[in-house]
Parts: sequence; C-alpha cells; structure tokens
Amino acid sequence: RCGIDRGERGTAAVMMLAANAPDIDAYPFFTDQLDYLEIHRGYTHALAFSPFIALLPIAIVAAFTKQRPSLRLWLGSWLVVLSHLVLDWTNVYGIRMLLPFSDRWLRLDITNVVDPVIWLILLVSVAIPAVLGLVSSEIGAGKVGGVRRTWAWIAMVLLLSYEGVRWTSHQRVIDHVNALLWMDEPAQAAYAFPDSFGTLSWRAVVEGDDFFYELPADFSGNFSMRDGHAEYKIGESPNVDAARTTRTFQVVESFNQVPFWRISPLVDETRVDLMDLRFGSIRGSGGFTASALVEPGGRIKDVSFGMRR
Repeated sequence: RCGIDRGERGTAAVMMLAANAPDIDAYPFFTDQLDYLEIHRGYTHALAFSPFIALLPIAIVAAFTKQRPSLRLWLGSWLVVLSHLVLDWTNVYGIRMLLPFSDRWLRLDITNVVDPVIWLILLVSVAIPAVLGLVSSEIGAGKVGGVRRTWAWIAMVLLLSYEGVRWTSHQRVIDHVNALLWMDEPAQAAYAFPDSFGTLSWRAVVEGDDFFYELPADFSGNFSMRDGHAEYKIGESPNVDAARTTRTFQVVESFNQVPFWRISPLVDETRVDLMDLRFGSIRGSGGFTASALVEPGGRIKDVSFGMRR
C-alpha cells in the first residue's frame, strides 16, 4: 500500500483510479478518432504533469468518502501514475512523456498495446488472494493481507522478468538486422515490432534509402531473408502534397513513427494511403491509416482515417 496506513479509507480506490488516471485523455475515442490520435498519451502522460494527475484520484475519492488527503496518499498515487507511464513506454504506441519541453514520442517496442501476458500476471495476482480469502474461513484478516502482499511482489517479479525477456529478444532482432546488408546497403533504421499477442515472435522492418523490407523473426533473433518482402518508397508526388494539405494527413503524419506511403492509380482519381508500419504491414493495409482520393489537378475528392488491420 505504498506505506499508507491501513486504516486510511479509500486507499485501494485511489490506487485503482491512479493506475488509469493518465488515460482520461482517451475520451474522444468513441466520438472522433482523429482527435483521439492527436491528444492521446500527451500531456496527461507527461512526467512534468504526473504529480498533478496523481491529485485527481484523491479528489474523486475524497468527494465520496470525505477522506482527508495526506502526503503519503499523494505519494502513493503519484507512484502508481508513474507505473502507468512506464508500461506505456514499453509498448509500440509510445508516449510523449517529455511534454511540454519536447513532443518527441518515446517507446521501447517490446510489447503490444494490449498484452495478454501482462494482463494474466495482474489478474492472477488479484484473483488468487481473493479466492483464498473466500474459501478459507480460518484465514484471519492479517493473514489475508500477508497473502495479498506476497502475490503483489510475485506479480512485480513476474512482470519485470517478462519485460526483461522481451527486451532481450527485441534487441537480438535489432542486432541481427543491423549486422546485414539490405539491397546491397546497410539499414538506415531497424525496427522490431511484436508480431502477435503474448508471443516472442517479431516483425522486423528494415528501412533503407529508398525501400522498406519486412520479414518475420523468432525469439532468438533468427530469420530468413527469403521470407521477407520489399517495397520501394515513393518519391516526390503532387498527389502526396495534395493529401498533406488536409488535417487528417497532418494529424496522422505527426503521430506516425514509421510512415509508409502508397499511391494507387484508379480510373478517374488516385488513391493515397499513409500507414504506420508499427501497426500495419507493407504487404497490405494497416492500423492508423489515412486515405485520400485525389482528382487530377490536386483536388481532394474524399479523405478518411481508420484504425484497421
């Protein structure tokens, strides 16, 4: 309980709310996904604002329980808020934790945005003490509290171990990619993204001067270049310039960390797609994709944005 007195009411509620408080910026998700993309994991996820975000759960609980806030409670809430930022930092979405001094996206790319293994570790650490407390009438309140603390430590060790294994596996893929030549040149940038939920397989993406190369890799970092697929980057294009004048493409491009442009000529217009290779593949459409239909002369006929696989 982060050093907070047991008798202090509402402590558990404060910690639960603090663990989720930074995500208050996700409210536009169901109304305007473009607004969501623009603000999510911004100021509410910044280190400079985290002490103030930690006050919000305390204020909410105090309004319902009349609990008197304390320094210990605030410190505990702040620590939990920081744990949220750390977990967000580990996944492919990233986090702008240096705002307002820098809007740079920081990420480790070692876990998915939703990782079933992490959820399972946290669920088990809560479920087992709860079940033991229900089925054993002989366990006193103090012993139940001891079981809960024990499983909290077990969950922490398991979580750190899992993250460590993923980081090691991720780094092996990056090292192997950087040790090779791609299209007769070294990689300008190398990425490894989690390929599927809860596994240690990766999707390696190599960026060259005028191409992207994508291929699967396993836990050891091994891969076969025969399993890869290459796509050339498009050069300067008036259709791309036209698409960039829209707010949709401006927002997606500012969020996009590994941009891949595709131009598809149609009968009377040209389709322009901008996808983020963190979430989509060069072999097809991907999540967080902006699309535009551009008519001759650069007129935008239609523009859209979607989170699709």
